Amino acid sequence: MTIEDSGSPALNPLLLRRATRADAPALIELIAALARFEHLTPPNAAEQSRLIEDGFGERPRFEAWLAFWAGVSRPVGYAVVFECYSTFRARPTFYLEDLFVLPDCRRRGIGSALLRHCIQLAHDRGCERMEWTCLDWNTKAQQVYERIGARRLSEWYLYRLTRDGMEKFLTRQTTAGS
Repeated sequence: MTIEDSGSPALNPLLLRRATRADAPALIELIAALARFEHLTPPNAAEQSRLIEDGFGERPRFEAWLAFWAGVSRPVGYAVVFECYSTFRARPTFYLEDLFVLPDCRRRGIGSALLRHCIQLAHDRGCERMEWTCLDWNTKAQQVYERIGARRLSEWYLYRLTRDGMEKFLTRQTTAGS
């Protein structure tokens, strides 16, 4: 599926399309750029291999959408999404894991177009809601989200148990049960 508002790049220089396995190197470059933006470590070689398999293997765990700008030879932005499920709503929830546009390509409506596309996907797939997180220091993104009607949840806290934490917990449980 390709999203274009017009057939002429002069009228609409933006193209959004779902990433394929052939796009994996470009997607990984964008993920690394987001990691640098968030002051995190980019995926290492093993993580990159898992990303490719998890995104483009026999049973994809996520889908990625790429943004292309006319005259630029590589993708300039991306979104990664997947569905989870709400038992209380008995419907899927569309989760936006990443939305990123390269800094030199911002302020062209690319991020807004990616977000709008993800919202449309969630709506078309019958999702009850769409969710994502935003870093507390990213006030520009927060303003955009609140302007479109998204509500920052205060009654829910995001908790994260890392792989290392899982292993420690499971080891304690096994040892305690012996």
